[in-house]
Amino acid sequence: MIIALVLITALFWVLTGGITFNSLNLTNLILQNGYILVLAVGMVLVIITGNIDLSVGSVVAFVGAIAGVLMINNNVPVWLAIILSLVVGAIIGIWQGFWIAYVGIPSFIVTLAGMLIFRGLTLYLLDGKSLAPFPDSFGMFSSGFLPNIGSGDFHILSMVLSVILSIFLIYLEINKRKRQLNYNFQVVPMWIMVTKLVLLLYVINWFTYKLALNKGIPIVLLIVLALIFIYTFIMKNTVSGRHIYATGGNKKAADLSGIKTKRVEFWVFVNNGIIAALAGLMFASRLNSATPSAGNMLELDAIAAVFIGGASMSGGVGTVIGAIVGGLVMGVMNNGMSLIGIGIDWQQAIKGMVLLLAVGFDVFNKKRAGK
Repeated sequence: MIIALVLITALFWVLTGGITFNSLNLTNLILQNGYILVLAVGMVLVIITGNIDLSVGSVVAFVGAIAGVLMINNNVPVWLAIILSLVVGAIIGIWQGFWIAYVGIPSFIVTLAGMLIFRGLTLYLLDGKSLAPFPDSFGMFSSGFLPNIGSGDFHILSMVLSVILSIFLIYLEINKRKRQLNYNFQVVPMWIMVTKLVLLLYVINWFTYKLALNKGIPIVLLIVLALIFIYTFIMKNTVSGRHIYATGGNKKAADLSGIKTKRVEFWVFVNNGIIAALAGLMFASRLNSATPSAGNMLELDAIAAVFIGGASMSGGVGTVIGAIVGGLVMGVMNNGMSLIGIGIDWQQAIKGMVLLLAVGFDVFNKKRAGK
């Protein structure tokens, strides 16, 4: 999918005459898709366990409404309203996780009910109207940028952070190779590792340079990067991550191995509730209003991103990085198709076809592996 992302980006670069790589457009691409990438991080854990969550779009709207009532109607401080909104997301996750994990109702049914319940509660809270505007400080949540150092239009701090990140990635790669050699593991040839690292660092620094030409690194990008780092570490390097994969791969075998699969499923949905609440705050902040129609169809975008990123419908397969790549594929396609003037009707049809092909590719690979 990384290759597919590169090819799709290159295609729209040609079709738009280079506008896709314009500094302003790259910044807008991040701001427009940040909350979808956040939702994809939470959704991939749910899908790895073999479940699905259809309620996240409604949760996004409901949490936005909660934030609007707290900040706009009741003048609750922004920091406190954010904490309370995340707590609401956790409670929603507890509610749905209980019915799925401990009562045994399929996640499709529980979250479909949740989609209706929380959309209805949103309409009730807002009385069918929009609440606006939010305090200015809340707008920084989705539209803010890192402060600059020094004077001038070029954002120096962004490039400094990019260089620090590059050094850190080089250290991680060298350290990983040393550990593998110490345990006599087979490693890729040095030239392949160096080539991969050079290409990765070039993309990171080029991308940051483009952002530095505009306003620098958006706060949204920092939130997404933090989630990628945290959840990639959890899934690859912790017992909890192994339990999530085991639960989705074969729930009965995981039970017999002593894994508390019900607890795993429960906490995955609690986590997804918090992630959906975070996305709801980002969405409301970007719109600068709480609206009854907020988050409409976002659950489908998040699910599509996860499947396009390589997750399996049967569970046990998928990565956080894959979900992010899938989300970027969707985001680049949306952005590129809008730039070349394709209508929303055809955009939806094309995205649906891409999702169908991605899942069909997964099914084809499984059948071939079974032979």
